[in-house]
Amino acid sequence: MAQPITAATSLAEIATGHAAASRVFQRRRLDFCCHGSRSLSQACEDRGLDPESVIEEILGEEGAASKSADFHEQPLDEIVAHIVEHYHQRLRAELPALVTMAKRVEARHGDKPSCPHGLARHLEKMQHELFRHLDKEERALFPTIVLGQGRLAATPIRVMESEHEEHAAAVAETRKRTDDYTPPPEACPTWRALYLRLEEFELELMEHVHLENHVLFPRALRT
Repeated sequence: MAQPITAATSLAEIATGHAAASRVFQRRRLDFCCHGSRSLSQACEDRGLDPESVIEEILGEEGAASKSADFHEQPLDEIVAHIVEHYHQRLRAELPALVTMAKRVEARHGDKPSCPHGLARHLEKMQHELFRHLDKEERALFPTIVLGQGRLAATPIRVMESEHEEHAAAVAETRKRTDDYTPPPEACPTWRALYLRLEEFELELMEHVHLENHVLFPRALRT
């Protein structure tokens, strides 16, 4: 269980214990890497921010990410809208950020045997393949489903399911490259935050694929 956040908690502790924190810190320009030993209160004072507001933002983002809904009875157009507005938008924002963090870790720690060499290149390839996948869904498959013509989309659905398997294999490779998202003792806050966010990314991608494979697609094929 993640430790509670207080104004006295250091940026590094928060970033490595709460997956949403590094995103909030990046938005608020709070340096949790080179100056991660500072308390949240000290860092916020330098930036003219209210520590309690930052804490609320972190907890709010975590809560939004963990909310689940039962989509088995929802109209198909609402399920599609949720997938695009939640999962697709988050993927398009999160993957480039993960690539940037991985490049930073490799650039700063490339001399260490534990450095995840090649991780950034691997994530870039994942980004390319996933973004192509999202575009195909949004431009062709999802409009067909929303129009109530899901039974005509059996072949595209099989293609999407096959690509989901490829994404799962890419995630498994990410786990292998990061020792199951376990940072070594010498890892800096950015390195630790990267692994934490990669694990969160995997969990959210699993939820995303589950919603498509086991809820949206079967129901669409019956319309």
